[in-house]
Amino acid sequence: MNDQQDHGALGDAEYAEFMELAAEEGFDIEDVEGAIQEAGHGPLPVLAVVGRPNVGKSTLVNRIIGRREAVVEDKPGVTRDRVTYEAEWAGRRFKVVDTGGWEQDVLGIDASVAAQAEYAIESADAVVFVVDAKVGATDTDEAVVRLLRKAGKPVVLCANKVDGQSGESDAASLWSLGLGYPHPVSSLHGRGTGDMLDAVLEALPEAPEQTFGTAVGGPRRIALIGRPNVGKSSLLNKVAKEDRVVVNEMAGTTRDPVDELIQLGGITWKFIDTAGIRKKVHLQQGADYYASLRTAAAVEKAEVAVILIDTTETISVQDQRIITMAVEAGRAIVIAYNKWDNLDEERRYYLEREIETEMQQVAWAPRVNVSALTGRHMEKLVPAIETALAGWETRVPTGRLNAFLGEVVAAHPHPIRGGKQPRILFGTQAGSKPPRFVLFASGFLEHGYRRFIERRLREEFGFEGTPIHISVRVREKRGAQHKRKM
Repeated sequence: MNDQQDHGALGDAEYAEFMELAAEEGFDIEDVEGAIQEAGHGPLPVLAVVGRPNVGKSTLVNRIIGRREAVVEDKPGVTRDRVTYEAEWAGRRFKVVDTGGWEQDVLGIDASVAAQAEYAIESADAVVFVVDAKVGATDTDEAVVRLLRKAGKPVVLCANKVDGQSGESDAASLWSLGLGYPHPVSSLHGRGTGDMLDAVLEALPEAPEQTFGTAVGGPRRIALIGRPNVGKSSLLNKVAKEDRVVVNEMAGTTRDPVDELIQLGGITWKFIDTAGIRKKVHLQQGADYYASLRTAAAVEKAEVAVILIDTTETISVQDQRIITMAVEAGRAIVIAYNKWDNLDEERRYYLEREIETEMQQVAWAPRVNVSALTGRHMEKLVPAIETALAGWETRVPTGRLNAFLGEVVAAHPHPIRGGKQPRILFGTQAGSKPPRFVLFASGFLEHGYRRFIERRLREEFGFEGTPIHISVRVREKRGAQHKRKM
């Protein structure tokens, strides 16, 4: 292995030294290599699954990710908060964005499908376009084809509901769409999905095209996210010092996504606006679904998520879900508490209590109290973003990390369980953006102890504004693996 990419953030000398240590401790070398490669990956490429309602998109997504997680339901108006999933095929990992699940629409079905497809395609590196082979190509399918051509992303055509030989000719008729070979698939039974996924891997880049601001990457990318009416557009307009964003009251209206280059603190940033979803009672479920889809698309394109919280309202479950989405995506995070000017003393007191209890999962994120309307404290936004990016990119050399782990384990050993005391033997930071650690242990480490290690890592090395991923590999039996290799 001389390709540095294969061993994450470790240089050749550091990698060689680390593998020697692993061999001495009796770990299976292939397992150690696999753990480092897994943790060392950069951002994963994104695959969007698009198509009109009832062609089997969610069933296909479940088939791709290997578990029944995407909601499959005939009832319209199924609101899902999670639209992005991780998948693996033939040893390669990627993300899947599912656009199935909401078909009730006051705009007309074509506009609904177009809006969903647009948001998903925007963040994707490649697209699976699902068509019902039994029905054939419809006008809505043709509309999606036009969208795909305009976007210029690689497309794999999936002719779904082909359950046997008799359906092959139905699939063949879809050549007429002009998107190349229609892969005959039954997402329900799994028929043909392997061949289709092989084609997906050919279409997906090894890693996303986005180069994150280092080298040739250009302006750093910031996603403004938050629930509807929280002030995202107002914030973007205030930052830009002009009205650049019009917020449309109609949910799901297809429009060009707004990516704005803005000078702030002497630096050019690219702001990805996710505003434009307003709740009306009769559109509530659909608006939620579009908002989550759009948020997922923006977060996938960004390096930093600035999460806006409306301080005049109680911190909601929806706020929590948006935060979780950004944390799971592994983005640097800044929390902006908006409408701060409107708070009286009583609300401020209760808000601080809410932040203590409800925002524990992102207690490490820089916080700014702003007013998008008046511009209060807007100058604090850039330093907070820069702090979060610095934490996101931090890397601890393996030698320093192991010296630190040795001290922590000696001072605070893992509790004894079942007469045994598991120990962290050594570890490495295999990746950054966000920081990803692999710890190698003599036994299973309890969740509480992992949280303790994360807390100590933050105290020692900073990591302000970034999630930290910690994976643990357990040695089976001391020396067993080593002996087997002899």
